[in-house]
Amino acid sequence: QVQLVESGGGLVQPGGSLRLSCVPSGTVRNIRVMGWYRQAPGKQRELVASIVIGRETFYADSVKGRFTISRDNAENRLYLQMNSLKSEDSGDYYCKISIDGGMNYWGRGTQVTVSS
Repeated sequence: QVQLVESGGGLVQPGGSLRLSCVPSGTVRNIRVMGWYRQAPGKQRELVASIVIGRETFYADSVKGRFTISRDNAENRLYLQMNSLKSEDSGDYYCKISIDGGMNYWGRGTQVTVSS
């Protein structure tokens, strides 16, 4: 079973930047979508950004112009560059990979706290 490991979270002041990484523990084949989700305390998990392989990228309205999702094609690593961070960006960030057949892989999350 492939594990996804997120890293790069931490405490940052408003206006600061962080870069999240998601690294699979093994080879993942037939990827269809790779994405980042976040969950704030007491709230539902929400999609932040995603890449449909070979097609479009998606960003939640709240992060457009501030966050950039990217992928390392060779190793299927996923990144999220987060700039101009706001307090409302705080939460646990999760990486998800969806493959053909409907199977999804999730990481365990990395915590982002935006606070002065």
